[in-house]
Amino acid sequence: TSTYSSPAKSLGDPGITPLSPSHIAKDSDADDAVEQLYLVVVAIDFGTTSSGYAYSFTKEPECIHVMRRWEGGDPGVSNQKTPTTILLTPERKFHSFGYAARDFYHDLDPTESKHWLYFEKFKMKLHTTSNLTMETDLTAANGKKVKALEIFAYALQFFKEQALKELSDQGGSDFENNEVRWVITVPAIWKQPAKQFMRQAAYKAGMASPENPEQLIIALEPEAASIYCRKLRLHQMIDLSSRAPVNGYSPSDTIGTGFTQAKEHIRRNRQSRTFMVENVIGEIWSELEEGSDRYIVVDSGGGTVDMTVHQIRLPEGHLKELYKATGGPYGSLGVDYEFEKLLCKIFGEDFIEQFKIKRPAAWVDLMIAFESRKRAAAPDRTNPLNITLPFSFIDYYKKFRGHSVEHALRKSNVDFVKWSSQGMLRMSPDAMNALFKPTIDQIIQHLSDVFDKPEVTNVKFLFLVGGFAESPLLQQAVQSAFGSRCRVIIPQDVGLTILKGAVLFGLDPAVIKVRRSPLTYGVGVLNRFVEGKHPAEKLLVKDGTRWCTDVFDKFISADQSVALGETVTRSYTPAKPSQLVIVIHIYSSEQDNVSFITEAGVKKCGTLRLDLTGTDASVPNRREIKTLMQFGDTEIKAMAIDVATSKSVKVGIDFLNY
Repeated sequence: TSTYSSPAKSLGDPGITPLSPSHIAKDSDADDAVEQLYLVVVAIDFGTTSSGYAYSFTKEPECIHVMRRWEGGDPGVSNQKTPTTILLTPERKFHSFGYAARDFYHDLDPTESKHWLYFEKFKMKLHTTSNLTMETDLTAANGKKVKALEIFAYALQFFKEQALKELSDQGGSDFENNEVRWVITVPAIWKQPAKQFMRQAAYKAGMASPENPEQLIIALEPEAASIYCRKLRLHQMIDLSSRAPVNGYSPSDTIGTGFTQAKEHIRRNRQSRTFMVENVIGEIWSELEEGSDRYIVVDSGGGTVDMTVHQIRLPEGHLKELYKATGGPYGSLGVDYEFEKLLCKIFGEDFIEQFKIKRPAAWVDLMIAFESRKRAAAPDRTNPLNITLPFSFIDYYKKFRGHSVEHALRKSNVDFVKWSSQGMLRMSPDAMNALFKPTIDQIIQHLSDVFDKPEVTNVKFLFLVGGFAESPLLQQAVQSAFGSRCRVIIPQDVGLTILKGAVLFGLDPAVIKVRRSPLTYGVGVLNRFVEGKHPAEKLLVKDGTRWCTDVFDKFISADQSVALGETVTRSYTPAKPSQLVIVIHIYSSEQDNVSFITEAGVKKCGTLRLDLTGTDASVPNRREIKTLMQFGDTEIKAMAIDVATSKSVKVGIDFLNY
């Protein structure tokens, strides 16, 4: 016998077998929950480096309000959003979030601060952990570990309370959670477990519950951006490809000046924080031919860069996703990482490691100083950028090495970084640009790959959105690489694009009509064993019938188009007629062609248990069990129905607990 173990044989499940012919029913209106009416939609953009929320009352959907100004804030960084940082007390209780967390942590005495738990940029952990579960840990700045689910729930609870408080203050009466529809954005390239993890954290934060899941929508970041970009009017964007000189400036100036003017305009209107969205499709879209023209949304944030290719379906302007979301960890964090490598090269990796552990607050300070200079980097900059080194860096380095920081800089053979007499690192513009290069190169490379895909033809526009899109270096690189193929367009308040789009999505979730399934889904079944076609080790003889076990019966394959709310139905019958408990296992895989559930990369992600004990015995001898999978926003629901008795059981596909 083969040593190869078959799950079906070892489980002793009698199993199910397909009733032929299997068919697909388009039954979209079956038992849809009655749409509850929410008074307000609140969207949370939970970013790697910064986060924020915005809201709109369902009675006046054309007004989008971005959250109030936050206390704190950094020089050189505009703050409609707050840093994604969180501080827990030594007893592991929530203390503060955002600037408040950062500043409090920073002001603690070093002897005390090592007991407090400070987290930043922790969202990337969900992208980088390959086997994410409810138990996954995050590491605080002091090296202590806390469950990721707790941290995410604390952060979402903080936003929930802030938003409800702002709504209550504004309306003069207390706003209840059940009057709010919540939208949380996640990168489209996140795997299913990470998306489900976000939902679990939101349940823990009390935004919605498993009994009332539709109160929370998990939206994909580039889709949200795409929805907002459709509404853009010409004065709300900067077209990098308008080559003609504008007001006497040449195009190379307009990249900078268009932004400066836009920023001025935003700064003047900062107090109002309310954005009007006209209920139209912006003028730019009138140039798109329905059905043939595509556009790409490139969402470049702190942690990840996501790309989606969409096509617009007129007249109502629904979106259709044409190519499944791709991207990778090429966010602006890559630039911070290069800066850290540069510091290691100058001062030694051993010192930097120690400094981060022994003086975590000063390290945070140094990175804040770098952040504001990073934002000053531009392609045509000629004067150097100065980065202030915290006093404790200079002091600790002398203790650690026995010589001065100045000496280290002279000795290291890094030409572009000098020591200035005011106690600063002076970087030449070339040195700064070099820190951006690896990250920008990866983005351009990835975009080229997407452009080369056969599905991706006739791209008219490329929208550059997300916080990193504010970087003139990235803008210039994208424009020079792709400006000849399509128009590169940047919405003015580019850092808030996703937030506003997420609000629009919450007001009208049906706007995205067609998605690409990121995975192949199916169930494990028994088929009649066919000599020569089925491998011998899969043979299972039951009551004189020869079965092939572990067959993967496909519901939908990876990258297939799925209309939202579409239901795929298959009919099965118990392999053994007398069977009263029917167990159906649901599996997923990133591969398109899957024959058996034992293949590499096939994961179990759900189980339907249909118990038919106590039902009438006069059942037809071939009992029909209908299995349905409904592909929802980012959730997938499965259901099994015994046709004879209408007994049914439901399950949500679960990627975290198997």
